Amino acid sequence: MKVYVVGRGAVGTYLGDLLGGIGVEVAYAPRALEDVTPFQADVALVTVKAYDTDGAIETLRRAIPDPKNTVFVTPQNGVGNEEKLAEAFGADNVVAAALTVPVDRDREGNVVATKDGGLALAPVGASAYNWLVATFASSGIKVKVVDDWRSLKWSKLALNVVANASCAILNVLPNRLVHFEKIFTLEIRMIREGRAVMAAMNVKPIDLPRYPINALFTAAALPSPVARRVMGGRVAEGRGTKAPSLLLDLRAGKPQTEVPYLNGAVASAGRAYGVPTPVNEVYARVLEDIANMPQLWAKYRERPDALVAEVEAEMHRVKALAKGVRG
Repeated sequence: MKVYVVGRGAVGTYLGDLLGGIGVEVAYAPRALEDVTPFQADVALVTVKAYDTDGAIETLRRAIPDPKNTVFVTPQNGVGNEEKLAEAFGADNVVAAALTVPVDRDREGNVVATKDGGLALAPVGASAYNWLVATFASSGIKVKVVDDWRSLKWSKLALNVVANASCAILNVLPNRLVHFEKIFTLEIRMIREGRAVMAAMNVKPIDLPRYPINALFTAAALPSPVARRVMGGRVAEGRGTKAPSLLLDLRAGKPQTEVPYLNGAVASAGRAYGVPTPVNEVYARVLEDIANMPQLWAKYRERPDALVAEVEAEMHRVKALAKGVRG
């Protein structure tokens, strides 16, 4: 078997090493498009950030001479990547994936992964790809097969947004975020908004390896003071002092983040289905503003009241708009 990996970050390297360890031939795409050479792969792993998916597709078009004989697997965070790959290569050739193994790099640049979690797979089209499931399973990773790829990706999104955008905007770590009572209440509301959007879309939440997403939604549905007590310790323990992805992007000065494919996707779907999502709307907008104009970060760093005020203003706007429509 031949595997082509586009994106040599921690996730791409981790999955490539897993497959290479069982004798699979693994090749990594070069960064520059002009350096891409043909490689007829059986499997292509797309492990770039969601905002680089378009570029990954151009790389794949140049690298793989006969894409009809390749299955494109996307363990990317956020929603919208599967649709792009399906449009480019056909839905029957695309498999959605969600990796729940915590993966990082140490100071020497080596990939470090825990033994917890696993890989969930869901075909986008009609093909089952049992051989792909068996290949990953033989590498030693826990594999779960999911029927509905939208349920898979939206459930992973529900996990990815927790203590992510809020930490980035405030420039704090998760173990500190949970002590900001008003902010953590917004965090719970953000989760509720995502669940409401999924319900409107008729997308059912599913549990992922290591992460019971249904339990997350159940806890978030409790009265806010109870939800804070139930969830606070778990978030602080689970995320702890590890900087979430969106915070890492801001600290690195990146002009783009994945927030449009996370909180922004929730807000966009909320507008499409008539579900109010003021917390996700503000998180996405403020984070995008900071990424585009880093000087704005000073307004929110270590200042939870500033973020709370933005959300409250959005809530008032939504209520006023709703009254205007009813009137």
